[in-house]
Amino acid sequence: MNQSSSKDSQKSFWSGLRENGQIIVIALIFAFVIRTFVAEPRYIPSDSMLPTLERGDRLVVEKLSFYFHPPQPGDIVVFRPPDLLLEQGYTSDQAFIKRVIALPGETVTINNGKVYVNQVPLLENYILEPPQYNLPTLKVPPGYLFVMGDNRNNSNDSHVWGFLPQENLIGHAVFRFFPFDRFGRLS
Repeated sequence: MNQSSSKDSQKSFWSGLRENGQIIVIALIFAFVIRTFVAEPRYIPSDSMLPTLERGDRLVVEKLSFYFHPPQPGDIVVFRPPDLLLEQGYTSDQAFIKRVIALPGETVTINNGKVYVNQVPLLENYILEPPQYNLPTLKVPPGYLFVMGDNRNNSNDSHVWGFLPQENLIGHAVFRFFPFDRFGRLS
């Protein structure tokens, strides 16, 4: 092997290394941007959303739709804990997942095992069992939501800690990718 071909092979090696490094950096930036602004994976750590979501389910949480339209009743949302939960020892990097029940300006009442929004009982075929508690009529203030877990009697939600500031929303849970036998879109 002559000296010229040795230098060419070193240049080729360093050129390839530089190209691969650039590709890795671009991929990492792309992954960071997608996770920060578009979508991210999440897992379910508790039973508060049974039967819709089970402990250990893996979800895709999309983050863009709330820029174009506000959350709607029935949406399953992921959010940072509100101040009252932070005061109770939860940390700001923990995330909660619940279903939107009422929007700003609407009233919520829980009575005799039924949830009422604007005095109309909700048809909730997604809950584990009816709530075994009552809640006097509350009006959701501007900029807030009333959220509840589908496992009504085992959920740390708005009936316990109050209204959710919309600014705490992380995203909308839209898709379960694990376990495979429950793979699919969330309704």
